[in-house]
Amino acid sequence: MPKMTFIERDGTPREVDAPVGLSVLEVAHKHGVDLEGACEGSLACSTCHVVIDPDWFEKLTPPTEDEEDMLDLAFGLEETSRLGCQIVINDELDGLVVKLPSGTRNAGG
Repeated sequence: MPKMTFIERDGTPREVDAPVGLSVLEVAHKHGVDLEGACEGSLACSTCHVVIDPDWFEKLTPPTEDEEDMLDLAFGLEETSRLGCQIVINDELDGLVVKLPSGTRNAGG
């Protein structure tokens, strides 16, 4: 099973199992990681905003226009920001590293 690492808001790394087919948001919820996802993955908010480790960013499928629109509303936007609900785990993402931003803003939908 693929693994991924969440870098918690305090900087602590947390490696977890990341089942193929689940989104980063679903993996976070499965392991009690503090990633909100107010719209439950329906691409109507930016509360599942994560910052992808630069080594992994190019390995992801590009964001859709809808995702980019929601990211514009995210708190602490960075160059490698994505929405966790839009990144689906596959075998190629084994080892993925994502950082939780320092805060969230529920501005959407």
